[in-house]
Amino acid sequence: MKTAIALGTFDGVHIAHRVVLSLPSGYKKVAVTFAAPPKMEFENNFELLMPFSKRKEILKNLGFEEIEILEFCEVKNTEPIKFLEFLFEKFKPSVISCGFNYRFGKNGKGDTELLKSFCEQKGIECRVCEAVKKDGQIVSSTAIRTLLKKGEIQKANELLESEFSFTAKVQRGNSRGRTIGFPTINQRYPEDLVKIKFGVYKTKVLFDGNVYNGITNIGIRPTFESEYIISETFIKDFSGDLYGREVEIIPQKFLRQEIKFASLEELKKQIEKDIN
Repeated sequence: MKTAIALGTFDGVHIAHRVVLSLPSGYKKVAVTFAAPPKMEFENNFELLMPFSKRKEILKNLGFEEIEILEFCEVKNTEPIKFLEFLFEKFKPSVISCGFNYRFGKNGKGDTELLKSFCEQKGIECRVCEAVKKDGQIVSSTAIRTLLKKGEIQKANELLESEFSFTAKVQRGNSRGRTIGFPTINQRYPEDLVKIKFGVYKTKVLFDGNVYNGITNIGIRPTFESEYIISETFIKDFSGDLYGREVEIIPQKFLRQEIKFASLEELKKQIEKDIN
């Protein structure tokens, strides 16, 4: 079977990425990517749209039989033409697809013009996908991060063509929620994930294959300050012990900013309003 390969980091696997990933049927589909975006090597506090495990799962669901994971430290000093020769020798591709701004090789010197020239010499079909626009704006991982930081979850999800979420282990808290009638699960927000706008969200909560409705506060808890970003979720119509379990939180809608309350009674009244 002939092989078609897609080149890119694909953080978020958003709608522009999916154009690059739309390879012809009848080919073995291979994604050549990085577990961690190369930008993480150069930018402090670079934030991901999704963990690699989720990105890999989506790629497999899109029909990719093989995912070649490159280690940036091993290829960053490879001359661009050597990188293309590596791809050619390893995969013998009939089709190569990438985005308009794809760069490769030492110091990012390789570009789509070099790729086109190489493919022409080797008889490979080269697909360089143009920028995808939504509402006049170019769709990019950076643009989606900006939306999430502003709490514009619905707009971000439209561009992702999936739902932004995070998964973390439930840890023991101080049980304040229980004392006011609203028990919550406490989770440490993943450090390498994009920090969405602090505040209260309507959420979906996933565990054991079930989906529940929830209200989630994400932030540093101004009333009872935390040293790290914490997610506290009240799960509607659920009672049980989830300590130590991995639970996925899917923010649906930003409801309000974090507020510092003078008392537990004030906090209780606000939570009642949030749930309503």
